[in-house]
Amino acid sequence: MGSAGILGTGRELPEKVITNFDLEKIVDTSDEWIRERTGIRERHQIAPGDTTSSLSIKAARKALEMAGITPQQLDLIICSTISPDMPLPSTAAFIQCGLGAPACCAFDLAAACSGFLFGATIAERFISTGKAKYALVVGAELLTPYLDWTDRATCVLFGDGVAAAVLGPAEPPSGILASELHTDGHYAEALYIPGGGTAHPASLETVRSGMHYVKMKGKELFKVAVRSMEEVSRSVLLQAGVGADQIDLVIPHQANQRINDAVRQRLGVAPEKVYSNIERIGNTSSASIPICLDECVRGGRIKKGDLVLMCAFGAGVTWGGMVMRW
Repeated sequence: MGSAGILGTGRELPEKVITNFDLEKIVDTSDEWIRERTGIRERHQIAPGDTTSSLSIKAARKALEMAGITPQQLDLIICSTISPDMPLPSTAAFIQCGLGAPACCAFDLAAACSGFLFGATIAERFISTGKAKYALVVGAELLTPYLDWTDRATCVLFGDGVAAAVLGPAEPPSGILASELHTDGHYAEALYIPGGGTAHPASLETVRSGMHYVKMKGKELFKVAVRSMEEVSRSVLLQAGVGADQIDLVIPHQANQRINDAVRQRLGVAPEKVYSNIERIGNTSSASIPICLDECVRGGRIKKGDLVLMCAFGAGVTWGGMVMRW
């Protein structure tokens, strides 16, 4: 079994920014209400013509450039998204074609906000067992088309963004030290988009009733999110053989600042060791953690040898954790 790590990262955010003050004009909310409950001040929104794959290709090229490899060297492409270009075929197929990558294994997975950790864990297994040398994992979410702009419980939370990471062989002690993934379908309807699938095929009625928009029961999810992210973080730390005090940087999914503050306090991690960009980006679901990673790598926040803990919680419900030495 070999070791696998992240060799390069890249991100792509739409130019348009929607502030809380912009939202005040279209829904019953306020900048203060949003900031106090979520920590969010602004988020990005796609332009006409943008697609999940078009932004993913741009982010992927940046990650490949940092990693120092070409698209032709990729053996695996995983796109984690709940907002694909279309139901069929996979968005990963469009990314593969757009990059000019070879006819390698390429597929989508849907694990919502935990999706990047799901994809990175799968890629690590491929690499560590010798089934692949280089893998591209993309976390891509264009969620604003799925928002009901009259529902202040959801429209203030989500934004658009894409980020990618290239994984490949790592020289010990660097690489992914431990990861763990979970799903509990008992909470499936606490955060979901009911329309458009086989349960409720697209029709005039599903469109009229708003079934293609994100529905969320935030109060039900808050405690579950905090508990799950704390427990999985402790578990991967134990598997990696490191203590929370040894971690150089914690990158949690950026869903709600209050959730991340609660998880940090329970783990006993100093505030300055926890990265946050939710104020500027909002909740970008599966793109959240890789966007943070790219900001940290390019901004010098992550250095060679650093121990990094990542944890996430999302619809499904799903949750996961990962510890890696950069």
